[in-house]
Amino acid sequence: MLPSPVFLAILVAAVVGGFLTTLDSTAAINGGTLLLVLGGWGVSLCLHEFGHAVVAYKGGDFAVRNKGYLTLDIRRYTDPVFSLVIPLLLLAAGGIPLPGGAVWINQHALRSRGIRSLVSLAGPLSNLVIGIVLTLVVRLVLTISNPPLELAAALSFLALLQILAFVLNILPIPGLDGWGAIEPYLSREAQQFGAQVRPWAPFVLFALLIGVHDVNVVFFDIADWVFDHIGGSDLFSEVGQNNFLFWRN
Repeated sequence: MLPSPVFLAILVAAVVGGFLTTLDSTAAINGGTLLLVLGGWGVSLCLHEFGHAVVAYKGGDFAVRNKGYLTLDIRRYTDPVFSLVIPLLLLAAGGIPLPGGAVWINQHALRSRGIRSLVSLAGPLSNLVIGIVLTLVVRLVLTISNPPLELAAALSFLALLQILAFVLNILPIPGLDGWGAIEPYLSREAQQFGAQVRPWAPFVLFALLIGVHDVNVVFFDIADWVFDHIGGSDLFSEVGQNNFLFWRN
């Protein structure tokens, strides 16, 4: 099944943004960084949800194909406002990258508890892999004679966002993928509790991340540790973030 033209358009937009960051113009660098990061985030959202769907398909839920989840079409994974517009606005405002999409998996069609767990893990692991790939690309860019440093900065910031998304999604909290990974092995009572709190538990977490300093620090310390250990550059990611949030400078 071929990728959706919408996905390809988002990918092209990210590539165009990357090209703009190499130009000798502050406006081009800032606009290109914005386009690269937002477009790259859209691409990663599609890959995150595709990861869930393709593992579910291999594991027995063949309905995901008919639902269009294997096309990488962002429209199949999102509610236009709550799953796409609001997360992108928060991202553009410099906030934590919220999980933006969702795929509906028939858990009863999956062949085992292990597959159910892998379906949940596939999404955040895709963010981790994307983060690693982007850091490797940054290293490659820096080997070029007269390297495009602003491109390296934008890619570094996008890589950091992938790690933030990985750490956030892997938390064992109802409504997040980390909970989905352990849920098949929990008692019936724990599963029922998770189902009851799933609609609002992530919002409590986000409120704590935003409103409680110590929780925020711990979260970002963990993300920074992972980012550093995959070879990410704090300096370049900071420059990329500043270019991305150019209107706040």
